[in-house]
Amino acid sequence: MPAQAPPVTDERSAHVAFLIQQQDAFRAAAYGLTDAQAGLAASPPSTITVGALLKHVTQTQDRWLRSVLAAPDHFVDDRTMEQQYADHQDGWTWHDHDTIEAALAAYDDMCARVLEAVRTVDLDTPVPIPPAPWNPTDIDAWSVRWVWFHLIEELARHAGHADLVREGVDGATMYELIAGREGWPETDWLKPWRPPADG
Repeated sequence: MPAQAPPVTDERSAHVAFLIQQQDAFRAAAYGLTDAQAGLAASPPSTITVGALLKHVTQTQDRWLRSVLAAPDHFVDDRTMEQQYADHQDGWTWHDHDTIEAALAAYDDMCARVLEAVRTVDLDTPVPIPPAPWNPTDIDAWSVRWVWFHLIEELARHAGHADLVREGVDGATMYELIAGREGWPETDWLKPWRPPADG
């Protein structure tokens, strides 16, 4: 995918284009990593890894998608609070049994499901606001429109994290990684990322 979102013609196409752009940032950050490298933090004391970020944004998109698809009713989570917390913590953890292949497959499936909803769900549908210390209490609902803008913002925030962590792992930067994935020609000022010769 190009490094810029394509031209947009209306609000819905803008949501789709910019969500795709932010979703793809994680594929670029993970490009060429081994399973072990996906679990490396850039620098202490941070424990954030590219693999854990990939799992977390899969969870994040799932949570917002469920809220949108349940709207205008509240999304009901049947898990106990303990299970919700455990699942949340798991999403921030890259385990020895985790693999880039499996994490990307789950991520790609979730991205496709989100984009399908973005293309079809009425933007004015009210989405009830769940109780949480960080959510407003003076309104009852957001719109689906708000959710998609918020999701773009949240993905962009974590894509920046992923860029920094990846650079700390092996020095690869975003444009080099995109160029490597997309097969861009090498220039004097941009060298597409390639796996190490001994890798």
